[in-house]
Amino acid sequence: MFAFILRRFIQSVGVMLTVALIAFMMFQFVGDPVTIMLGQEATPVERDRLREQLGLNKPVVVQFYHFVTNALQGDFGLSLRQGQKVSNLLAERLPATLELSFAAAALALAVGLPLGVYTALRRHGALSQLLLGLSLLGVSLPTFLIGILLILVFSVTLGWLPSYGRGDVVRLGWWSTGFLTASGWQHLILPAITLSLFQMTLVLRLVRSEMLEVLRTDYIKFARARGLTRRAIHFGHALKNTMVPVITIMGLQLGGIIAFAIVTETVFQWPGMGLLFIQAVQFADIPVMAAYLCLISLIFVIINLIVDLLYFAVDPRLRAGVGKSGAGH
Repeated sequence: MFAFILRRFIQSVGVMLTVALIAFMMFQFVGDPVTIMLGQEATPVERDRLREQLGLNKPVVVQFYHFVTNALQGDFGLSLRQGQKVSNLLAERLPATLELSFAAAALALAVGLPLGVYTALRRHGALSQLLLGLSLLGVSLPTFLIGILLILVFSVTLGWLPSYGRGDVVRLGWWSTGFLTASGWQHLILPAITLSLFQMTLVLRLVRSEMLEVLRTDYIKFARARGLTRRAIHFGHALKNTMVPVITIMGLQLGGIIAFAIVTETVFQWPGMGLLFIQAVQFADIPVMAAYLCLISLIFVIINLIVDLLYFAVDPRLRAGVGKSGAGH
């Protein structure tokens, strides 16, 4: 177990160093920070002074070392557009992105999981076929189009829900949450549905296919021969074994939800990290772009590590494989 965790940890460190190198190269090749900060009218003396202050006159290896050490301390410098510390900007936007992402993931699981089980157990029913047909729309339609259609129907036509913003929030220390206000929940509904729809259809189809596969296995046939009830077979045996790949996919998809909330946040003007990143791209704000890249990669690595550990805990075949390899050595 310890060797498994250590190996995954070393791989995670390697991934983060690679991402840090990519983010660092953005500083080298995407625009000139000195020109962006001082403008075209700056004198050569002013340029040289700022370049020395930023450490841009040092060798590339030294610059990369300082970039990594500063990143480990959460220091990515100042935003070229807003003149504030990048870490403060991300900390201010992080709660909005995480709330939207976790709400979307919870909605995808809460709806996709039971629908996947239903379509597997009633695979020839008319309702199951209808749900599968609708799931193709969820997979095919782009996120921005789904968001625009929801705004058109529920905000513009019916006037039931707000079309942009986060609503009223409550400050809990440095954290801000909209879960404690009615306005916050109203503003959350449409973005959460938009962001969750693709994941919901993915969970539905994955659970259905996995459960159909499990129901064909020998131990399910043996359980039926023993006279167990359908409820015990379907939910006590089949669904439990179906959850192994679902845990893996949903863990990875959670990272994807956080990373690709950019489109949803842009459509609904949701004040999260994705909207901040889009604004940074428009103004070539390299420190914000680099910090966002590193933070999203860190979230992916952490979620990946947790999923690996959960997979290791849930699937006894992995533990047996590790035990045999350890015994062989």
